[in-house]
Amino acid sequence: MTEKHREQLMPLAHEVSFATGERIFDEGGNADRFWIIHTGTVALDLHVPGRRAAVIETLGAGKLLGWSWLVPPHHWHLGAEATSPVRAYEFDAATVREMCAKDPVLDHELCTYVVSVLARRLRSARVRLLDLYAPHGAGEVP
Repeated sequence: MTEKHREQLMPLAHEVSFATGERIFDEGGNADRFWIIHTGTVALDLHVPGRRAAVIETLGAGKLLGWSWLVPPHHWHLGAEATSPVRAYEFDAATVREMCAKDPVLDHELCTYVVSVLARRLRSARVRLLDLYAPHGAGEVP
């Protein structure tokens, strides 16, 4: 995102922290906020029936945590857990969506950014699930 757009959003942020092992959100829950990680790491996981949740990706400083707040019906598509002490900037999703509704340029910039994050996360999920559950030698991921 451009510096101008980051400057528009930062006054809406407040700093929060999560302890190691703390669940930040669970798959299917209400996606009413999102975070930019300042320090620490967060594991994104996917519920797998009859098995332990599959960790899809680990996020660190500067990464966006949460994109489901932007896509109706605003329910988390993955879960998240702090894997180390985390400090993050938290944003209220409804407030950011209202700001975007008033500023189409900001809306476009934010949507483009979130879609790029979403595309990377989907690829990570696909690769990780193939790694965990595909038969050995099933082939390369294009």
